[in-house]
Amino acid sequence: MHILQLYKDYHPVRGGIEGHLRLLAEGLVARGHTVTVLVSAPGQRDTAHELGGVRVLGAGRLLTTASTPISPGLPLLLARQCPDLVHLHHPFPPGDLAALLAASRIPLVVSYHSDIVRQRRLGQLAAPLVRATLARARRIIVASPAYIRSSPFLAPVASHCRVVPYGVPLERFGHADPARVAALRARFPGPIVLFVGRLRYYKGADRLVRAMAHVPARAVFVGDDASERRADLEALAAGLGLAERVHFVGGQDEAELRAFYHVATVFALPSVERSEAFGIVQVEAQAASLPIVCTELGTGTSYVTLHGRTGIVVPPNDIPALARALHALIASPALAQAMGAAGRARAEREFSLPRMLDRVEAVYREAL
Repeated sequence: MHILQLYKDYHPVRGGIEGHLRLLAEGLVARGHTVTVLVSAPGQRDTAHELGGVRVLGAGRLLTTASTPISPGLPLLLARQCPDLVHLHHPFPPGDLAALLAASRIPLVVSYHSDIVRQRRLGQLAAPLVRATLARARRIIVASPAYIRSSPFLAPVASHCRVVPYGVPLERFGHADPARVAALRARFPGPIVLFVGRLRYYKGADRLVRAMAHVPARAVFVGDDASERRADLEALAAGLGLAERVHFVGGQDEAELRAFYHVATVFALPSVERSEAFGIVQVEAQAASLPIVCTELGTGTSYVTLHGRTGIVVPPNDIPALARALHALIASPALAQAMGAAGRARAEREFSLPRMLDRVEAVYREAL
């Protein structure tokens, strides 16, 4: 079938949803489908190109406000397409509007990645539009059962929701270059607590820095972010006397990222807001057989990491609990190894890319 994926950005823009969308689009193409991705162009002119077998269309961007690109031509570009199905990725209010205006007769599937959390005023303004979109959608894809229960937008349409956890190519993270791993072990000796992700407001990176004052290990933060946020965290670490044990290494290419996963002792996801709807990096860590410490947000974080089985789940903003959990895994290599192995097995059962594609295709068949 011809599937049109609708979101604000696409590769090479980096982000959790953008990365998921690329895996989904290219995976569907590999299974024989035709896939068009419609996004906001980076500039003011419409664009069109092909990438990985996917046709990527961009509607000229007038401006960006509250992290949301505004492309007035988006509905018109959508109206010119003739897909069998439109798959909208939320949150993206201009996409809701385009789907309602230009694709009212085409079956609609919505991937509800997250509530609008930080831009609360935008969320209030967009709420009627989001509810109208969800009411029209034939099926709604959600990454975990907890998000259906905890989101005020999803509970009224729960009968149309289908749980499809994110999938990743596990084989990419199951091994790493031994030379890179050896070099990182020489650079960062001793137990390592690994954090992977952009240093955004909801990621809780400062909580992890504070927890490290009570954990006999190094913390390595991998990920891009604005220099001032990284500088603030480095100053915090220095003020706590942790400058020699807390390291910020910035963004890394995939080969180096895999090596970091394989040199680490434990993976930490200390997020503090519902913007962390799932934590795909947890699946990458599981693929590398790492035990995980994550926070309970009422979202999908504790669906990926099962407390007491594949890791330890702690309350958000509870720095002593975070420190105790990390300490427990570092102090007991046998426990860490057992949880890491259980995480790898769970990833193979639930979070592989083929499993995700199977589930998405099943939702499409229902919607049609």
